[in-house]
Amino acid sequence: MFRLQCVNSCLRRLLHSGTVKQDLLLEQLRVCCNEDHVFDVVGKNKAKLTVDHVCKAVGILWQFQKEKPEMLRTVDLIKSHPQFLTLRVLAENKIVLMDDLMLVDTLYSFLRLNVDHHDSLIQQLVCEASLRLDKLPMKSLSKFSVCLGNQHLHHSPLMGQITNILAQNLSSIDDARILTTMMISMCSLVSPWLRDALIEKVDTLLDTMDPLNYNNARRVVQFLRTIKHNHRPMIEKCNRILLRSISRMDAEDISIISGLYQSLQFNNYDFKLAAKQQLTELIDSSTDPFSFTKLFVALSPLAGPEIRQGLEDTVLLLADEFNAQQAVLIAEGLEEIQSRNLSLMNKIAAVIQRNLHVYRPMEVVRITQALFLLQYQNPELYSKLRSILTNFLQGSVLPYEVAMLARVLSLLPSPRVDESLIARIEAVVPQCNLNDLNNISIAVAKWVRNDPSYHHHTPRKYVRLLQALNRYGQERIQTVDCLDTFLEELKHVTGEWFEEMLTEATMVTLERLMYQINWENVPELSMFLTRINLLSPLLMEHIANVVVKDIDRFHYSATYATLLPFSVLNYDSVKVEDMYDACIQLFTPNFGMFDPHLLVFLGHTLALANCFPEELVKEIFSIDFLGKLDSQLEILPEIVNMRVRRRLMELNRAVCLECPEYQVPWFHERYCLRLKKNGKGTVSNVQQIHKLLGEILGGINYVRTAVVTPYFYTVDFECILDKELKPLPYTELSSLQIPDRGQVQWEAESNSNTRDELPPGAQRVAVDFHDSKSFCKNSHHMKGEALMRKRHLEILGYCVVQIPHFEWNSMELSTPEAWKNYLKKKILGKCSE
Repeated sequence: MFRLQCVNSCLRRLLHSGTVKQDLLLEQLRVCCNEDHVFDVVGKNKAKLTVDHVCKAVGILWQFQKEKPEMLRTVDLIKSHPQFLTLRVLAENKIVLMDDLMLVDTLYSFLRLNVDHHDSLIQQLVCEASLRLDKLPMKSLSKFSVCLGNQHLHHSPLMGQITNILAQNLSSIDDARILTTMMISMCSLVSPWLRDALIEKVDTLLDTMDPLNYNNARRVVQFLRTIKHNHRPMIEKCNRILLRSISRMDAEDISIISGLYQSLQFNNYDFKLAAKQQLTELIDSSTDPFSFTKLFVALSPLAGPEIRQGLEDTVLLLADEFNAQQAVLIAEGLEEIQSRNLSLMNKIAAVIQRNLHVYRPMEVVRITQALFLLQYQNPELYSKLRSILTNFLQGSVLPYEVAMLARVLSLLPSPRVDESLIARIEAVVPQCNLNDLNNISIAVAKWVRNDPSYHHHTPRKYVRLLQALNRYGQERIQTVDCLDTFLEELKHVTGEWFEEMLTEATMVTLERLMYQINWENVPELSMFLTRINLLSPLLMEHIANVVVKDIDRFHYSATYATLLPFSVLNYDSVKVEDMYDACIQLFTPNFGMFDPHLLVFLGHTLALANCFPEELVKEIFSIDFLGKLDSQLEILPEIVNMRVRRRLMELNRAVCLECPEYQVPWFHERYCLRLKKNGKGTVSNVQQIHKLLGEILGGINYVRTAVVTPYFYTVDFECILDKELKPLPYTELSSLQIPDRGQVQWEAESNSNTRDELPPGAQRVAVDFHDSKSFCKNSHHMKGEALMRKRHLEILGYCVVQIPHFEWNSMELSTPEAWKNYLKKKILGKCSE
């Protein structure tokens, strides 16, 4: 087979020659069938080799390697061959004789053959190319930008010159590959103006390119991910191109694209289903460690139990063949699917332990996080990881690296933290952004709790570090002057330290910068406001104004994030109502473009605000949509799967209760029973209130606790008052039924002689205790979920009495008598309305 391939390759090269006047030495190189043949020609003709011969030989060597799978490439053997040194010396001596195309192609080939970036040959080739920069055609300029990127020169003045040339000649570029390659290389230098111009240009080029060349679309997505620009229309366009070509992709391609989508928070249902099918078909052909690792990482999160078990069995068989990096990827894949295969974890841990000496700092961070989240028990390995992390931290000067090393180091058991580590962290704190400071605060909090002296006092070294974190955190927030940069830093900031120390300053800064709010950053700002649970009427009104004014510029998918804080935090106004109307008009024609689970989340968000667009409700509860949702639930992570099911149930309940005219059936009975059986219902057990209610109503048999209503709300306390507001003792009345005629009544249990209806004028009272989760942070403003619950209980026939935690725990109510008077006033006052 190899000989046949060699003959075919030689024939192709012979047919390619085509001219009458031929350079015989050049023809000998062209018909070479392998690397040894090339080196043989070079060795026999050293004195005759011209610049054309040298560059051709180097290009052919790279071409042979390029045609092989990565795991079968022999670059190290080529580099060590004596004749390769001959080619390097000759190339370096003939640089000035190379034409522009030859110069860049030769540089590219030598870099691909792993010649060191600091080698004099590479340095001189780059220097010569820089002198000819203005003369290089766009194709060569594109390849040269790749060469600079390979040498980590993304921020160099030379790359800046290339960026300027691209900006000046953008209109003349008609090749998507040339443009997308340059976009990747220079993305760190792109201004907002050039970014928009590049996106507009590439949008046109994608329409004219070969649809099978999916790498252009992939590079565009990579560009958007790198510059952190979530341009949804462009991402969706690229996704359509990638979907058409997914049957030709291998596991590595799919894994790369999935990672890019995840970074851009683009969860496309169609792509994931197609990827799952294609990856499943690749299982039988992915038998080597390289290809199987890529397959496992991409497929295991999407696969069902049977396929996942087969993948884990194959990992066991291949484990001893994995290299250091493959073992890290497998460990992270096991963590993502929350594997509990101890034999498999032991195998991978053994591979990792053998290779601990080769890992870089962030690889050790990834390993430690994966093993910790897998709850893997191996004290010896953890001890080694702790020692390595400590050494890396003591020698690191990069703020983000120090922060991540500290955070992960805090996951591992350690009685005390060395002073030198604290000193290293303190040294970089002034250079840290908010995310880095937050990671360090998480580490310090864990170290403080684990320190043996914590119960007596907080050690001074931690106090000093926490004070530094607070000081620099406040300074960074108070001096920020760009809203977009601020939101980027805040994106992943969570935890007690931020909430307690920086939330107030953050809100002041956001209000100071609110005139920088625009249609592009509204979704990110809205998500942040929802996450920190703080209501700012000033910001909310400004967001609503921007949305109404620029609704035509919004992407339909941005409506969910935009509306979320208004529904969750229960903020309403005339302008907000206009905003809801504008968003509904925007997303209504695009139901089919939403991922099914996101449409459920959008419907639930609107339901919180007592908003039920008929077209949206009918779309979500159609048979076709629910079928698509079922398919998607199979490939969603378990935690997201559970959240989607819960939101669908809550939306189903809200529609049944608030919009019976839509005739949507209640189909979550079994789901709610299962939740109740598994103890996943929410029940408040406030013994103090139960006892006091019994006393003021006339006995404990006058009040019930944890009453489950139709549609499965759980009422904290329930009592019955007659028409004169006198309490009635409980009989065997149990469950509320809603007959077809739509009237609410109570049905008695079969073994009861009591009435199946309440006496005329009597009413059932639901007494609900609301803790801090029902209110906006640092505010008495009740959130949307608590208000929706109140609406629904009232529809079910209850008089709803709400007891806020801040009233119940106030200084005014410090005696049993005061509490009883409070409950009487609340119940009688509400029920007499």
